[in-house]
Amino acid sequence: MSAPRAVVLLSGGLDSATCLAIARAEGFETYALSVAYGQRHAAELNAATRVAAALGAKAHRVGHVDLGQFGGSALTDANIAVPTSGVEAGGIPVTYVPARNTVMLSLALGWAEVLKANAIFVGVNAVDYSGYPDCRPAFIAAFETMANLATKVGVEGARLHIHAPLIDLSKAQIVQRGTALGVDYAMTVSCYQANDEGQACGQCDACRLRRAGFEAAGLADPTRYA
Repeated sequence: MSAPRAVVLLSGGLDSATCLAIARAEGFETYALSVAYGQRHAAELNAATRVAAALGAKAHRVGHVDLGQFGGSALTDANIAVPTSGVEAGGIPVTYVPARNTVMLSLALGWAEVLKANAIFVGVNAVDYSGYPDCRPAFIAAFETMANLATKVGVEGARLHIHAPLIDLSKAQIVQRGTALGVDYAMTVSCYQANDEGQACGQCDACRLRRAGFEAAGLADPTRYA
């Protein structure tokens, strides 16, 4: 019998690379989907191409949607500075991109239906996350419910599942899991404001959470810093 298919959202960062490795380890034939949504840099999309090839994705597509035309986030609006003073507890940070995960999951849902894939993997995390409302378990559960109401496959009885295997893990646990699965994190880019070569700033929230994860895991940080 052929392996079941899964669409895996792949940003090119640490979490999504781990998610792709997990999907492969669970026996899925993986189809990686990255999204150019108007983010500050293309370094993470270049990283996604490397990761998809290294982790054996059957195919890798890049979807395009311009959330930058609306702005409202430090990741899509050059007039809003990326915070570098450290992760603050409480509140939703300015790096939150309105509707980003909703849009990305919707694109993944469309491709999954065409592929006759009954699984979508997404690397959202509710433990070491940065306060984003679209990284919570309740959002993932609600989207899965909607997906099964809104699609031909759902109506015909073939349920589609949204897998979020990292959602309850700390950053250290994610790093340890991915390392055990052979993920080369030197290929990944997590920084909110990486340069054209993919070198990280070392100061934004994403860089701080990533570095702390490697430290807590007791592993060397392979991140290339500017």
